[in-house]
Amino acid sequence: MMDLDSDSDLELDSDLARTARLRREPFGTLADGTAIERLRLIGDAGFEVAILTFGAAVQALHVPDRDGVSADIVLGHDSLAPYASDRRYFGAAVGRYANRIQGGSFTLDGITCHVPANDGPNALHGGPDGFDRRVWSVEAITDGPAPSVTLGLVSPDGDQGFPGTLAVRLTYALTGPRELSIAFEATTDRPTLVNLTHHGFFNLAGVAEGGDVLDHVLTLAADSYLPVDALAIPRGGPAPVAGTPFDFRTPKAIGADIRSAQEQLRLGRGYDHNYCLSGGRTRAPRFVARVEHPGSGRVMELLTDQPGLQFYSGNFLDGTAEGKFGRLHRQSDAFCLEPQAWPDTPNRGDFPSARLDPGETYRHVSLYRFSTL
Repeated sequence: MMDLDSDSDLELDSDLARTARLRREPFGTLADGTAIERLRLIGDAGFEVAILTFGAAVQALHVPDRDGVSADIVLGHDSLAPYASDRRYFGAAVGRYANRIQGGSFTLDGITCHVPANDGPNALHGGPDGFDRRVWSVEAITDGPAPSVTLGLVSPDGDQGFPGTLAVRLTYALTGPRELSIAFEATTDRPTLVNLTHHGFFNLAGVAEGGDVLDHVLTLAADSYLPVDALAIPRGGPAPVAGTPFDFRTPKAIGADIRSAQEQLRLGRGYDHNYCLSGGRTRAPRFVARVEHPGSGRVMELLTDQPGLQFYSGNFLDGTAEGKFGRLHRQSDAFCLEPQAWPDTPNRGDFPSARLDPGETYRHVSLYRFSTL
């Protein structure tokens, strides 16, 4: 798609280029000459996150294990070229509408809007030119014990078929000894639909180690999920998880039931379903998920204020994507937990609304807390 030079120089403000807890580094140049940065937020004892201005993506996330050995636990790339040429959503900020919109169309206030299809007949993650394909601007940085970076993006009226000019701000911050906060805000000048999320691919064993995540032990605080059709569109309302392979209310290995001959697992080639979180959209983040890796002892807890959580078991990683450490990523080499609105909400009046009106502010806060067994 584009020629990129990962060694290109990037002119940075000398006062901001290197600080105690924050590093700004060049990460290559797009074919049109746009320079891309990597911003590293550095915590204590090997805890660190690296964010790109391309796609506002988390390029690396280093977390220590039970012995204090830090490892990168997210899929990504070592250079800019694969991010721009091969759309995998590794660590990206996804929008305007995360997940799927059936038929790539919806009606808002009597007006039919069309989002270009990029997943069969459906629109996925904002269409073919979603927020994961955009260059975000650095709006603010904070150094000190809780380093943070705020990235900004303006999506014009009609962008990918969505109405209204949408102004988005995304803040990554280290808000605890081993806590990463990801906070979205957005405003619009016309009624529109908004559903933003972080699309991290996690392997708590460490990406360099390789291997799948089927031994990771998952807990999901949800009593129901959305069954889907063959195109991953919800085909009805919430269904109880009780008595199904989708029940993770008590800790269970991701791989425990993934080979079951159950229709929903067959359709998705594994887990790729929205869990309906109690309380819907909440005022403050609450606990929704916990993942443990017995081998390393790493634990990740997720808190969010969103009404849904998409659990994806890496079913379509097929060995064609080369990531960091020279690894080829294959099926179930990572899992995703994506806090968001429910899929196809624009076409489902019975689902929690994703509407945003002028004068309102869309907010989404998710906390990723790490510890050890």
